[in-house]
Amino acid sequence: MGALDAVAARVAAGATVRFRPTGNSMVPLIRSREQVTVAPVDPAAVQVGDIVLARVAGTVYLHLVSAVDAANGRVQISNNRGRVNGWTGHARVYGICVDVEGAPRPRTDGKVRACGP
Repeated sequence: MGALDAVAARVAAGATVRFRPTGNSMVPLIRSREQVTVAPVDPAAVQVGDIVLARVAGTVYLHLVSAVDAANGRVQISNNRGRVNGWTGHARVYGICVDVEGAPRPRTDGKVRACGP
């Protein structure tokens, strides 16, 4: 189980989670060890350019939405260096990055999924 699997489980259960991912695939949008906040998302609302927490081919990524196929309920996930991770269904898109080091991400309004009663 990867480090992001536990985060994905918490977000899928409805929690908003702050954590510090490692790696350089999202530079300059997210640098290694910068604190991010990920909230549960309505997957049907995500757009190209959103940063989402999603499972693709068994691995959880905090990567960009690079294409949307609304008719088939899926999104394409890529890093910020041009590498495509693949397509994944809406059920495997757990959260959206709402801020990086306290700076709000653009275009997240209306995309966070309401949880609880």
